[in-house]
Amino acid sequence: MSKALFVVSECAPLVKTGGLADVAGALPAALAAEGIETRVLLPGYRVVMGQIGKTQTVATYDDLFGGKAKLRACKVAGLDLLILDAPHLYDRDGAIYGDATGRDWPDNAERFAALCKVGADIAAGGVKDWTPDIVHGHDWQAGLTPEYMRSAGCTTPFVFTVHNIAFHGNTTAEKLGTLGLDPARFTAENFEFWGQISALKAGLVGAAKITTVSQTYAEELLTPEFGIGMDGVLRARQSDLSGIVNGIDLDIWNPATDPNIKTYKTATGKAANKKALRKTFGLGTADGPLCVLVSRLTEQKGIDLLLEALPALLDRGGQLALLGSGDPKLEVALLEAADAHANLSVKIGYDEALSHRMMAGGDAILVPSRFEPCGLTQLYGLRYGTLPLVALTGGLADTVINASPAALARGVATGVQFFPINAHALANAFARLCGLYADKPLWKSMQRNAMKQPVGWETSATAYAHLYQDLIGAHS
Repeated sequence: MSKALFVVSECAPLVKTGGLADVAGALPAALAAEGIETRVLLPGYRVVMGQIGKTQTVATYDDLFGGKAKLRACKVAGLDLLILDAPHLYDRDGAIYGDATGRDWPDNAERFAALCKVGADIAAGGVKDWTPDIVHGHDWQAGLTPEYMRSAGCTTPFVFTVHNIAFHGNTTAEKLGTLGLDPARFTAENFEFWGQISALKAGLVGAAKITTVSQTYAEELLTPEFGIGMDGVLRARQSDLSGIVNGIDLDIWNPATDPNIKTYKTATGKAANKKALRKTFGLGTADGPLCVLVSRLTEQKGIDLLLEALPALLDRGGQLALLGSGDPKLEVALLEAADAHANLSVKIGYDEALSHRMMAGGDAILVPSRFEPCGLTQLYGLRYGTLPLVALTGGLADTVINASPAALARGVATGVQFFPINAHALANAFARLCGLYADKPLWKSMQRNAMKQPVGWETSATAYAHLYQDLIGAHS
């Protein structure tokens, strides 16, 4: 059995701010079925240390960027974990990336360089009786790992997955010495980016292979519009770049067994959940579809477009139940819109159990993102028979079959896509959605199609396993 080390900044169910955590928590089990034994290296944030219980210390550090640290091995929720217990870096109030006010921690460069440095030590044999055959880093927080591996003379293949290229992990060049990086590699060909150290670029340049979380997003990243300054780097590495779409945990997201809902096996069973959801959000009955949206409230997620296009849904008898938080201006605008419209209800915040109830009770799930590397909510929607209405971008384009005349004629449609990504096109999509919903036999047929879609990790895990084995074979 081959061994893989994940270097990652968050992992469900221990700590989560987004889809990255879901991937880190679910992919290892799927890889095990492919003969890959995975251990996940994770920072020992306060929230993590409070959940891990009994551990075994497998390495110690007298001075890891300003303090002592231990590497603790344990098993939680079926995951083999290596927890970097460095209180001076991770044991603090606030969130994992920033303080209670939302500002990034000023020492984030050191906090995640430490994670990368320990990942490189493990790759070089730093843990007795367990050395990985492949190292798999995720997003900028793991990006410096190949630099530290190189310094240690470690040639183990490194795979780098970009979940969202918008975050570069840049820091000032004055920290070259502090971070223990080779000044000779502070060049445009390596990890220098406009005079700064870029952890993301280090990962892109240092990886044997680069993956991202959908094929369409892989193609989008090669353009200036989506590459956000890294498109040239990625075009130079295009032959090593591939897209492997994410999956979801089919045990957690299963309408037949979900403890948060009134369980069902066919879409007919959604009716009781819809009634309960309307009660939760204070919505009455309506002739149109009950749409749901669970999201960060940002312009990237298209929330401003949603506000502009909403009349096209509400005027046709549609409803929207929304759960999320983010940009304060968007929060206020949504709350004001909800005050003005009886068929719009907004809850600011996040509630995992409620998100399950929304998926079970909604007729449609909205994902109007301007860009979306993969997206998971549309996959949850498919699994629960809640038809996705999505922008034509990234993983949304790859996972939803648009209700075009051809797809409807063939009986394969699973949702609605819109393009270009603007309010006018979204308003048109709302009109199409309401028209589809009014045709009850057609709507039920699309729900059946949606619930039959493969949204688990099996296919993607096989693709990752093949990628690993090709690299391991070339390295041995």
